[in-house]
Order: sequence, then structure tokens, then C-alpha cells
Amino acid sequence: MNEIIELLSYSFIQRALICGIAVSFSAALIGVILVLKNYSMIGHGLGEVGFAALALAAALNLPVLSVSIPLVIIASIIIMIISQKKGEHGEIMVALVASGALAIGVIITAMTSGFGANTYNYMFGSILAMTPSDVILSVALAITSILIYSIFYNRLFMITFDEKFAKSSGISVNLYQFLVAILTAFIIVIGMRMMGTLLISSLIVFPCIIAKKTTVSFKGLVIMSGIISVICFCIGVVVSFYLDLPTGAVIVAIYYLLLGISTLTAKLARI
Repeated sequence: MNEIIELLSYSFIQRALICGIAVSFSAALIGVILVLKNYSMIGHGLGEVGFAALALAAALNLPVLSVSIPLVIIASIIIMIISQKKGEHGEIMVALVASGALAIGVIITAMTSGFGANTYNYMFGSILAMTPSDVILSVALAITSILIYSIFYNRLFMITFDEKFAKSSGISVNLYQFLVAILTAFIIVIGMRMMGTLLISSLIVFPCIIAKKTTVSFKGLVIMSGIISVICFCIGVVVSFYLDLPTGAVIVAIYYLLLGISTLTAKLARI
């Protein structure tokens, strides 16, 4: 316990925890909708777009956020439109966008600055490098996600489970889906420095998948996803710090461990 208290006394750890908890919680909330509507691959696709945006920003010597935010938002909206029109084929388009964006990012990086420490940090994450501005953005993102769920909960519920009924009730389904797409884009952009572009999608997918093992209601799924995400993140930070391992990879490993435990527990409960 004394070691944990000492760990929390460092300012960079405090920033890492605040950013990580905020982004993880936001990703879990939005992830419930994406997973239930079979849009879970969008996180992976946008992560690769984020890497391409990072490479472009480095090549043009521009701030990463000023390039990545608009590009990832545009890509998110395009992927959402294609997914709505093409159905199952939308997932194929996400994979194509991901592969293409990654290839473009690699080419730009190889032709300009090369794969330096900054590129490595964005690909695999460097949570201890979070800045005060990252804290502000992360907290703002979490507050926005909570407000959207609180204000539009019933509409999000209907859109997630029955789009036709939602449309017949006068709800602008496309508007809310684009809102989710934009929030997803912000989660990817803000979280890719923490988890890395290659692992950020895990924050969106895993909490909901694990929570589905423990609850059947939509509200319970949202709450459990948020709790699971925050707990796994905090454990991952502590474990990675003491074992001197990449934080993002450790968090994903913990998700897999918890998924295995929850799956086994659910099977034993049915015996």
C-alpha cells in the first residue's frame, strides 16, 4: 500500500490516471453502442487513420491534434455512412480503410522523419507522457459522454436495438449515429497517445464484451462496461509500472484475463 501511495505522489502518474480513467470510461460508454450495433471494428479502422494523421502532421511540422482530429472525424463519418448503406459489407470497408491508412502512414513516415521515438509512442502508447492539456481534453470528453448518455439515454437505447421503431417515433437516427461517430473519433485521437494507435480499439470493444457476461439489461451493460474499463486500466497502470512493461499492452492482457475468467464463470453458473 505504501508503494502505491508513493506511486500516486508523482505528477506524471496523476496525469496518466486522470487521462486514462476519463478516456477508458468514455470509450466503454460509446463502445456499448458500437459493439451492439456491430460497429466494433470502427475503432481499429480509426486507429490506423490516426496513425496516418500523425505521420502527416510530423511531415508538415504541424500539431498532431490539429491534423488528426479533423481527419479522424471525417473518416469516422464516412465509415459510418458506408456501414449504414452496405450493412455487413461495411465491416469490409473498415478493414480496407484501416489497411490503406496504415500503409499511407508508413510511407509518409519512411519518406520524412523515419520511425523515431515519437512515432513509436503513438503506435504503442506512452501514457506517462500525458500533458496538462491532455488531462483537460480527456476530462471534457468524459463529461460530454456522460451528458449525452444522461440526456439522450432513451433515444440511444431505441437506436441501438430498433432503428425502424426509432425512425417511426420521429427520432433522427442518422443524427445520433453521426454523434456517436464523432465521439468515437475524439476517443481515438485523445486515447491513441495513451494506448497507441494499434491498441486503442481495445478500450472500445473489451469492456462491453466482458460486461455482457454479467448483465443482460442495457443500463446494466453501460454501467458495468464503465466500471470494468476503469478497473482494468488502473490495474494495468500499476502492473506496467512495477514490471516496466508497456501500459497499453498490459491493459489488453488484463482484459483478456478478465474475459477468460468471466467466460468460465458464466459457463460454470449454467451447470
